[in-house]
Amino acid sequence: MNNAGNGARPRSLSVENLEKAYRSGKPVLKGISFQVEGAITLGIIGPSGSGKSTMLRCINRLIEPTAGRIVVAGQDVAGLSGTALRHARRHIGMVFQEFNLVERLSVIENVLCGRLGYISPFKAWLRKYPQEDIDKAFALIDHVGLGDFYNQRADSLSGGQRQRVGIARAVMQEPDIIMADEPTSSLDPKTSVEIMELLRQFSRERDIPMLVNIHDVELAKRFCDRIIGISQGVVVFDGPPGELTTSDLKAIYGGEDWLA
Repeated sequence: MNNAGNGARPRSLSVENLEKAYRSGKPVLKGISFQVEGAITLGIIGPSGSGKSTMLRCINRLIEPTAGRIVVAGQDVAGLSGTALRHARRHIGMVFQEFNLVERLSVIENVLCGRLGYISPFKAWLRKYPQEDIDKAFALIDHVGLGDFYNQRADSLSGGQRQRVGIARAVMQEPDIIMADEPTSSLDPKTSVEIMELLRQFSRERDIPMLVNIHDVELAKRFCDRIIGISQGVVVFDGPPGELTTSDLKAIYGGEDWLA
């Protein structure tokens, strides 16, 4: 599964001076900059309202950045629109907090939705996928441990199973980066560990960056190679988990009572 060495596209993300303001003069993101490349799991931590989810939504262009550059696999996606943006977004996989599955469709159909950006709208409407895509979808479903559930409707699955489907759908895009927005927030501790293990595994197997917005600091320290801490729209920590100190956590989250 490893894409390293294909020479086609760099598996990388560069965010340069990213700003987002919903109202003039009140920025949510204030000059965010960082770079990631290859098989790295990047944890993004910070309090609610710090701008973590806004940053991910700017990167995949679900919302428009106010300023800055977002370079995915060598292409600045910040200024793209129309067909060019649609093509660029094929290479950005997204795993959502609330799964965002089509509830009435089966597991295999939901995973195949990861290929919608690669087929014509008419074929997408008919759900006519190449056999190669179908074979890959079955292989991914096996890989995430749902081989016995491929024909079940998404609304019949548990939360952990739904998140596995969401991960398989993102990987099905053959992306250059994958971003996960609070992928464990609605899951029990055991399932949360399994989901983080799965995300890290795909990062390493595919040699692609994995960005994970996560509230659980201990999970971030356990599974991430690097952690970025955001507070009030500014990066206040960027480094390996082993360097994240109590003082850093106070700077990120504010106050001391929550650490007691």
